[in-house]
Amino acid sequence: MIPFNKALLKKTTQNSRKNPVLILASKNADWSKLGFNAQEIVYIKTKLKDEQELIVLNAISETIYIRTIIESKDKSLYSINEQYRKTGNTLSGLLNSQKETTITLSGAKEDAASLLSISEGLALSSYQFLKYKGDAKKKLNSLTSIEILCNGVTAKDIDELNTIIESTCIARTLVNEPQNFLTATELSRQISTMGKAAGFNVEVFNKAKIKTLKMGGLLAVNLGSQLPPTFTVMEYKPKNAKNKKPLVLIGKGVVYDTGGLSLKPTPNSMDSMKCDMAGGAAVACTLYGIAKMKLPCYVIGLVPATDNRPGENAYVPGDVITMMSGHTVEMLNADAEGRMILADALHYAKKYKPQLVIDLATLTGAAAAAIGQYGIVAMGTASEEQKNKLKASGENVYERLVEFPFWDEYKDLLKSDLADMKNIGGPVAGAITAGKFLEYYIDYPWMHFDIAGPAYTNSNDNYRGKNGTGSGVRLLIDFIKNGLK
Repeated sequence: MIPFNKALLKKTTQNSRKNPVLILASKNADWSKLGFNAQEIVYIKTKLKDEQELIVLNAISETIYIRTIIESKDKSLYSINEQYRKTGNTLSGLLNSQKETTITLSGAKEDAASLLSISEGLALSSYQFLKYKGDAKKKLNSLTSIEILCNGVTAKDIDELNTIIESTCIARTLVNEPQNFLTATELSRQISTMGKAAGFNVEVFNKAKIKTLKMGGLLAVNLGSQLPPTFTVMEYKPKNAKNKKPLVLIGKGVVYDTGGLSLKPTPNSMDSMKCDMAGGAAVACTLYGIAKMKLPCYVIGLVPATDNRPGENAYVPGDVITMMSGHTVEMLNADAEGRMILADALHYAKKYKPQLVIDLATLTGAAAAAIGQYGIVAMGTASEEQKNKLKASGENVYERLVEFPFWDEYKDLLKSDLADMKNIGGPVAGAITAGKFLEYYIDYPWMHFDIAGPAYTNSNDNYRGKNGTGSGVRLLIDFIKNGLK
């Protein structure tokens, strides 16, 4: 399996006093009872007057970091937890700059959730992708262990958070891998390895099988490539699954997108298009996470994968493609390829008679332009109850969902003179018309998540880091754990 770097979380029952420690405490704490001497207390109170949220105290035998408890007044719980994750990011920078290997996080029983959020931010901030660096050993972060000293944190809490962090980091690494390593075939191979490691079934359809299934969209996008497409089917179905009908997750797996014959400009566009399989990575790593956590749920994952190139016998604007569903599509923009391969996967999902289908895709620049990297554009036909639970999970992990309107009028923009529909809708509402295109291929409750904004960043974004972020993994795992019936 693709390796990754992580800081391991552990539960501890005592502070060795040899390692740095972070203490979570109220601003009005009795500092003497926490073991500080008079001189240290004066220093702490001076820093508190300056409204410093993270205080660094260099004691004789150790470095002590003091994080004051965030007041809940006028702040929602999810935004408070996000602030704690950001504290973890700040702490990561301080610890690694000092070449520290271990830190102990300490707090009262009622501070358990806050300490876990700090731990999450700290561990995710420690991720690195150094596979292709000649001086990787020199650049490697020093922090390897995060110990949590808190009666309110259980071993199960630690195990689950470790798995969520691991799953997110694997997704990041898949996104960060260049296409000359991560072809469609290699992506399927990595998913198969993940299935064996975590305990879910994986079946990979080769090009011959895809042709037999008449997946016209996937085959059309692949026409310009010398490399074959794949269609990966994952299944996790434990005996104690609480849902009889499966949740189906579908991830866009375009391992590299040149735009096809509708060629993208290279600067600030094509140069980062190895990330166009981020939806597929999120789906695969969600299956990995829930299987390792042994969550009682029935989940199917589907990842259609190919690169999108202008060579070979590439399809051209004006071509009419017959999809797996039998619908015909007038292709007017080869850079609108993600919806072509997702359409076949959405149609294939009908065979499962699912209770809900969620697709994740770096689908449109319009979504990224609308809300940036600060959330996920969402739309679809799911029930209000399902939408609300998904939005709650988005807030829990701070991958917030922004629901766009899904009015029928947008479907009119996809009308074609030659075929059942066009693959683009025109100059307005690009994210929505992409979603309306996908709606043609469903007959079940469904949500479409456009992760084009948050899936890949060109500058450091706190604990999400730079480049691949693993967007969608934490959200989906939270939803499956807390919102799926």
